[in-house]
Amino acid sequence: MQKSTLQTSSTESENPFGEACKKAYACAMGLLARREHSERELGLKLVRRDNDAAVIDAVLAQLVNEGYLSNARFAEVFVRSRHGRGVGPLRIRAELRQRGVDDHLVEEAFRELSADWFDAARRQRDKRFGLVPPQDIQERARQMRFLQQRGFNGEQARAAIDSER
Repeated sequence: MQKSTLQTSSTESENPFGEACKKAYACAMGLLARREHSERELGLKLVRRDNDAAVIDAVLAQLVNEGYLSNARFAEVFVRSRHGRGVGPLRIRAELRQRGVDDHLVEEAFRELSADWFDAARRQRDKRFGLVPPQDIQERARQMRFLQQRGFNGEQARAAIDSER
């Protein structure tokens, strides 16, 4: 039987990913300094920077443990930001789901915002098409499509189009 000749220092044996973890952690902190991220988003960005999966898992766990990374906080900021930009609730929910945020965190973020989505749809319609109501069925359909693509449901879009100014 052959004896292994691999020598390791005491710090490397305690944390085999030492330098890689420090590098990935610094990169993650730099990304989080710019804006909030979901765990999935940050993990994907670290993967694109050629970090090992075990290192990424360790870094994400450490960031969550330290309170620097929070899906709940991300969802709250994201919902508030998108609402301010005139995006509807259906699209916001889909974007958060795509970013790996759990449904219960999404619903909590929507409760925190407590927005009037009917008013938001009306404002987007007025901003895009002016205060004059649609004159024919084609124009009405065009405005409905616009609001639905923005993420408003049919009821919100109809109310925005039919509302008296």
